Amino acid sequence: MSRELELVLRPDVAGDAAALRAAASRAARVPESEIAAVRVLRRALDARRGVRMRLWVRVVLDGEAEAPPEAPRPPSFPAPRRGRPVVVVGDGPAGMFAALRLAEHGVPAVIVERGKPVQARRRDLAELNKRGVVDRESNYCFGEGGAGTYSDGKLYTRAQKRGPVAWVLAQLVAHGADAEILVDARPHVGSNRLPRVVTALRATLATAGIATHFGCRVTELVIDHGRVVGVRLADGVVIEAAAVVLAAGHSARDVYALAERAGATLAAKAFAVGVRVEHPQPLIDRAQYGADAARYTLPAASYRLATTVDDRGVFSFCMCPGGWIVPATTDPDAIVVNGMSLARRDSPFANSGIVVALEPADVAALGYPGATGGMALQAALERAAFAAGGGAQIAPAQRLPDFVAGRASADLPRCSYRPGVRAARLDRELPAFIGARLRTALRRFTRTIAGYDTREALVVGVETRSSSPVRIVRDARTCASPGLAGLYPCGEGAGYAGGIVSAALDGIAVADAAASAYGE
Repeated sequence: MSRELELVLRPDVAGDAAALRAAASRAARVPESEIAAVRVLRRALDARRGVRMRLWVRVVLDGEAEAPPEAPRPPSFPAPRRGRPVVVVGDGPAGMFAALRLAEHGVPAVIVERGKPVQARRRDLAELNKRGVVDRESNYCFGEGGAGTYSDGKLYTRAQKRGPVAWVLAQLVAHGADAEILVDARPHVGSNRLPRVVTALRATLATAGIATHFGCRVTELVIDHGRVVGVRLADGVVIEAAAVVLAAGHSARDVYALAERAGATLAAKAFAVGVRVEHPQPLIDRAQYGADAARYTLPAASYRLATTVDDRGVFSFCMCPGGWIVPATTDPDAIVVNGMSLARRDSPFANSGIVVALEPADVAALGYPGATGGMALQAALERAAFAAGGGAQIAPAQRLPDFVAGRASADLPRCSYRPGVRAARLDRELPAFIGARLRTALRRFTRTIAGYDTREALVVGVETRSSSPVRIVRDARTCASPGLAGLYPCGEGAGYAGGIVSAALDGIAVADAAASAYGE
């Protein structure tokens, strides 16, 4: 019978089929001649005591009947049922996978997205990066594929019990992602490859009769006797609906207001704000890999950092090895920074959000009470950062040691943020307790990563949209709004996910619930 084993190999031989076969032979204690196949199930780079590649493999012996795994394929769909469609608001991972699942159930659906298709969106991003011109409806947050399309495409998730993670990854591969994401412990697609994946997903949905309409901003939920029966668009057009999946993303702040006006309940939730820290990538490589950084050809090193200050977490978020800092605002008069990497992760910079966890009580203490207080705090911090940067999407920045010491930076090192950075007292732009917690955490992180406090490290602000500060309340069993029949809050914007995979899983769960109620 086949055996599953863990192998530990040097990174320079881990990808060599002959070396892998020899290692499997030794571990299984069988001659190489008796091995029919060695299949890698999972792999992870381990740099704790010298860099090694850990591989979990299945060893198939001669004479065993085990067909090789089939390449992932797009799903097949039954003919859609008759009736009004489920309208999916938002074409991010939650919305796309909700639509995909509805199609599998044979439920008619349509997607409406306020932004543009990926190719047109890319042109708007070029204008944003080169000239600081913000299109409110087409940017790093809004458009085909959602915010994840141009922010690295990280697929790591802790939500393994929430749904079919393997199926989600398989569908991404079936639509153009590299098959390595099926075995990597920390998979990512890359911002240069994600556009073709989401375009292919749109084409697959079209085969099921599900159209995606771009440039369609929803301004109102149409209600009849306490039930959602459609959506009104900015141009006045009404699309009738059997139900509405509200998967608009965490930056669609107007959607919270229209949901509340229609009768949905909003609740404040915990979120995090802070800054983005950038280092030279070689420094992070040396700190994480040691002497092996020069010995082997290794991927750009990453890190995860976390500590607790005054009973609140301070942690790294969306770490982008070999990446860029990007302007992620949806408002021309605000600054929001985020990170992204291409598939090869080969830029000379490493960046990560370093954010402070905030509870609703913290936000209220700053003068922003209520369900949408966190959103108001985000907006205030973003406007202050814009003023500190001087406009045109120039971001305020400070050398990391200066930020920690509370002093001005006389000059700044090179930075990957293309609109440009301006020396500013970023430490003063944040509420005092947030700045103090960040400074304490950054001192501690230097003990974990040698050289983290180098003067070549840059603190750029502000990082405010790591997650939604608002939850649109839904029933735990039916996934529907308890006060508004036919409304299904979904994904990261509704407060039920955090990242591409968890958003996709939530879309699947919501679609299952909506399909079971379809026609009632």
